[in-house]
Amino acid sequence: MGLSDIAAGIEVVEEQRERGVATVDRTNGDLQDRLAPFADRLPCSCEQATALVEAYAEGRAIGASARAVGLSPMTAAKTLHRFGEHVTPLGPTGRELIRDWLGGDLSRSDARTLSGATEREFALAVYVETHESIPEAREAVEGAFTSADDATVTKRERLAETMSDVGELR
Repeated sequence: MGLSDIAAGIEVVEEQRERGVATVDRTNGDLQDRLAPFADRLPCSCEQATALVEAYAEGRAIGASARAVGLSPMTAAKTLHRFGEHVTPLGPTGRELIRDWLGGDLSRSDARTLSGATEREFALAVYVETHESIPEAREAVEGAFTSADDATVTKRERLAETMSDVGELR
C-alpha cells in the first residue's frame, strides 16, 4: 500500500467520528471468568486484572490504566507482565546485571548502579526476571489485546511498499 492508496478517499469533514479501538475476541466467555484460574498467580484480584486489561486495551498507558482501576502502576505492570506484555524497564545489559545479582555474582547496589535503574525500575526488572509470564493467561486475554488489523495483516505486509530491497541501494 503506497501513499496514493492511503490518501484515496480522504475527505474533509466538520467533525470527527468516534471509532474506538477495533478488537477481535477469539475467546469464549467473560474475561473475568477466563482469568479466574490464574487468580492466585496474579499480583491483584481478578476483578482488578479484568478492568486493567480493558483499560490497557483501550490504548491507555500502564500508569493511566492503573489509576483508572485503582492499582499502583507497579502492580499494573506486574500484572501485564504475567499476561505476556513486555514491561521491563531495562535493556539486555541491565537484565544481565539483574541476573548476575540474582545469581550472587554481583551486589545489589552494584547491579542497580551499573544498570542505571531507579529503585522502582530495578524492582520491576527483578520481578520480570523472577516471574515468568503465564502462557495460558496470555491466551485468556489475547482477544482484548489483538486488533482486527493484527489478526489478518502482519506489520511487514502493511509496510511492504515503504521497504527497499538490497538491489535498490546501489
